[in-house]
Amino acid sequence: MSATTAAPAWEALFRAQVHLMRHFEASKDFAPLSSREYDVLFTLSRCGGAARMRDMTPHLLLSQPSLSRMVDRLAADGLLERRIADGDGRGVVVALTDRGVELQRRVGRRHVRSITGMFDSALTEAEHAELARICTKLQSATPIQSATPIRAEATSAVGGRVHRSSERGTSLPKRTSTPRPARGDDREEDQHE
Repeated sequence: MSATTAAPAWEALFRAQVHLMRHFEASKDFAPLSSREYDVLFTLSRCGGAARMRDMTPHLLLSQPSLSRMVDRLAADGLLERRIADGDGRGVVVALTDRGVELQRRVGRRHVRSITGMFDSALTEAEHAELARICTKLQSATPIQSATPIRAEATSAVGGRVHRSSERGTSLPKRTSTPRPARGDDREEDQHE
């Protein structure tokens, strides 16, 4: 692929993701959270409700210091808690509280409905599949060096990701760069639980 086709393709992909995120934020998809706060809760939900911050950072659009400050705020709001890591008295694990789990699920369901409405109005199901295929191919071509692998198929609806999971584990998904379309049935809404 030459620069005359690669650069416009990248720009279209990036601008579509920015446009969609602005739409989701303007529609208050993540309320009462910000999209980044939701991404933290969502990422924790993907790994069984708890993870070390160092394992979360590669999958978020936050630096380690920013994540630490956000975890402090979310913990003060009663959505997260810090725990000592099992078998390692020095390590700290961040975990969702019951309140955090409930809020993540409620916001996730609303967000999936919004994704479904936008994608269904703009793309056919065949285009959903093609977009997912292209994004997966791009993701596979550019692995994150420090990312912890996931045990189940996954991607997320925030920060350019939507996820599916058949298994809950403590590993995290690779980062993707564009939203993966949801079909809008109950299974799609359940993926954010």
